[in-house]
Amino acid sequence: MRERRYRQKMQETEQAWAVSAVDAAGAAHVKIRQYCKGQEEKMAIEVVREYLKQWGAQQRILEFPVSSATVELAAQAVGCEPARIAKTLSFLVDDHAVLVVAAGDQKVDNGKYKAFFHTKAKMLSADQVTELIGHAVGGVCPFGVKDGVEIYLDESLKRFETVFPAAGSSNSAIEVTMEELEQFSGSDKWVDVCKMK
Repeated sequence: MRERRYRQKMQETEQAWAVSAVDAAGAAHVKIRQYCKGQEEKMAIEVVREYLKQWGAQQRILEFPVSSATVELAAQAVGCEPARIAKTLSFLVDDHAVLVVAAGDQKVDNGKYKAFFHTKAKMLSADQVTELIGHAVGGVCPFGVKDGVEIYLDESLKRFETVFPAAGSSNSAIEVTMEELEQFSGSDKWVDVCKMK
């Protein structure tokens, strides 16, 4: 009887150690992923900073001590209305990445999108965004992106003198005029594919 209880206690102890080891490994994996994401964002913002040097605009990047990964968070960090946040939406069109920069109070109008791009709107997954665009979700912007990415600017932005797109990280932005947005993004392709939320 004693031997059976001893074996049972040993099995319970071994199982507890195994669970602890799995929990520790899982926690370590999460920390590693968070670290890697942080490193990717640091690299992406540096890519954007280097990219904007050609116009002397690198010093205009705003970095915040808080997240600006969503329109609402970015508006709070910047201190502006959410509509002035220029969100960059990423899609897959004919097997290549397409970015649409739109006002923060807009969403894609599927009918308009399909009429222009001749396909349904298919957003990139988080992994695809990093791989195809070069910036992580929350910091996607039309600056310093990978070769082959097509950039479109939505008409919804034109009602503002300046807007705030991200600058490569989930805690950054830069204030730009429409002319600068065209110049810095390398795109003068204006589209009307969005509607009010």
